[in-house]
Amino acid sequence: MEITLNHRLCRTRDEVLAVATPQVADFLDEWYSPADFVWGHTSGSTGAPKPMKLSKRDMEESARLTLDFFGITAGTTLLLCLSPDYIAGKMMIVRAILSGADLLVVPPSSRPLATVDESVDFAAMVPAQVVESLNDAEHRAKLARVGALIIGGAPLSPATEARLVELPVLSYATYGMTETVSHVALRRIGDPTMNYRTLGSITFTTDDRGCLVIHTPHFTLRQFVTNDVVELTGERSFRWIGRYDHVINSGGVKIFPERVEQKIACLFTRRFFIAAGADEKWGECVALAIEGEPLSSVDEAALLARIRGMVDRYEVPRRVVYLPVFSETSSGKVIRRLS
Repeated sequence: MEITLNHRLCRTRDEVLAVATPQVADFLDEWYSPADFVWGHTSGSTGAPKPMKLSKRDMEESARLTLDFFGITAGTTLLLCLSPDYIAGKMMIVRAILSGADLLVVPPSSRPLATVDESVDFAAMVPAQVVESLNDAEHRAKLARVGALIIGGAPLSPATEARLVELPVLSYATYGMTETVSHVALRRIGDPTMNYRTLGSITFTTDDRGCLVIHTPHFTLRQFVTNDVVELTGERSFRWIGRYDHVINSGGVKIFPERVEQKIACLFTRRFFIAAGADEKWGECVALAIEGEPLSSVDEAALLARIRGMVDRYEVPRRVVYLPVFSETSSGKVIRRLS
C-alpha cells in the first residue's frame, strides 16, 4: 500500500508510522495488532459517547462494499480529512489498506482542501466542511475537482444540497452509525425521490414503531434496530422521516422536528432546530430554537408569519428560544436542548 501523508509518499508500514499524525499512527498500531477488534465510540447523539469494540472483520466487509460501489482500486487517491478517532476517519484508512489506493492525509479542519493541490477521487466530509468549502471561491473550485464525495455525521440543509448539485461531483448523503461501522445506505444528492439505497446484500424492514431495522448478513451482528422513523420504498430503500426519540407529542398529534426543519430551512441564515417545549394544555408544543442574538419583536413576528404559510397548523412553533451557542456532541451534532 502507498499512503501519502502530509504530501510525502510512504511505501512501508514503518514509514507510515514514522510520519503519520499521532491519531493515524495510533489507529495503524491498533489495526495491525493481534486483536480482532479496534476501539470506537458511539456518536453521543442520545447520551454521552460510550466505548465499543469494532470488529476488524466487519470493518473490512463494510470497506469492501464502498470500494465496490465507487470502483476504488490501486491508483485511486483517497482524502482523509476526518479524525481517525471517529468511525468515518478509521474507515477511510481501512479502505486505503484494502484497495491499495493512495491516501492523502490532511489535518481535520473546516476547510479541508486548503492545502490540497492533487486530484482527489474519493473523499468523506461532514456538512460543516462542505459548507465552508462552498463559501470560498478557491475551495469551491477544489471541491469541484473531487470525483466522489460522501457526507455524513449530520443532515445537510436543502440550500447546501442545491449548491452541491451545481458542481460536477458525485455527492452522496450517508446513512449509518458507529455500530454498523460506517454507512449502510447512500442517497445521491439531487435525487428528487430522497431515497436512501443499500449497499451489497443489506436489506431493510421496520419495527412496530415504524423505525428502521437493518439486516446485515455479512456482519457479525446480523440485525440492527434503530430509532429512525422511515418510510420504506422497497426492501433495499427508504426515505428518512426523523428520530423516534425527537417526536413531539402535542395533544396526541405526533410531529417530527426534522420534517418541520426541512420545510422552513430556506428562511434561516443561522443555525436553528425544532424541539419539544413544555405546554400546560397540550403536554408538549413545537418550540423553535435559534442560535445567536434574539430577533426584534417585529422580525420574530414576521418570521413566524412566514413559517405559518409553510407548515401544517400543528407544526407552527408556539415558543421561540434564543441560545448564544448550540450545545454539540463530541462529533459535532447539535444537541436539541432548549436551555
